[in-house]
Amino acid sequence: MLASYYTVKPEGSDEIVIQKSRFIGYVKRVETEEEAQAFIQSIKKKHHDATHNCSAYMIGEQNQIQKANDDGEPSGTAGVPILEVLKKQDLKDTAIVVTRYFGGIKLGAGGLIRAYGSATSQAIKTTGIVKRQLMQGISITVDYPLLGKLENVLRNSDHVLDSINYLEQVEFRVYVKIGEEDAFQDWIVDLTSDQAKIVKTDTTYIEIDVASTKEDE
Repeated sequence: MLASYYTVKPEGSDEIVIQKSRFIGYVKRVETEEEAQAFIQSIKKKHHDATHNCSAYMIGEQNQIQKANDDGEPSGTAGVPILEVLKKQDLKDTAIVVTRYFGGIKLGAGGLIRAYGSATSQAIKTTGIVKRQLMQGISITVDYPLLGKLENVLRNSDHVLDSINYLEQVEFRVYVKIGEEDAFQDWIVDLTSDQAKIVKTDTTYIEIDVASTKEDE
């Protein structure tokens, strides 16, 4: 499993107009090629009257599956520019469809490449990007006198405080980046004068919003 990777939020869309042609970009997070194809077909059905429904997707930890489709546009002017945006921003498990309604003005090959790239970038920016960080869940159980101190330091740390359970003792459920577990445990032992019960729980991906598109970074 990757320690971290970038992908899009579950779903979104946006639209731009270039030389009277409408370009509507649709974005969806997908985990399989079947999901990607089903998404593309759903957009084609929704916009069956469109001039073109061009698409691309990139799936897998190592981007093993990469496909692009021009859907009738001149070869290499639509699907590939969409895919190139995904590659440039390194967005895994992502499918894009850009629907075009022709406005009567031909854009030429260069114009089409720029238009499909711009529509893709805009749709991704509107949808939003997340960093999926692989993290180790840790349960920390302490007596109530340590509640305030521990809650305060955890909320102001770089770790993810998932929940606090108020039982006979207080249980904090925290997520820590993979590789930082030992240092975290030593920190808690020191903070609580070794008065905490510390147990590893699940390993999962936690999603962190990325403020801007990676293209802008």
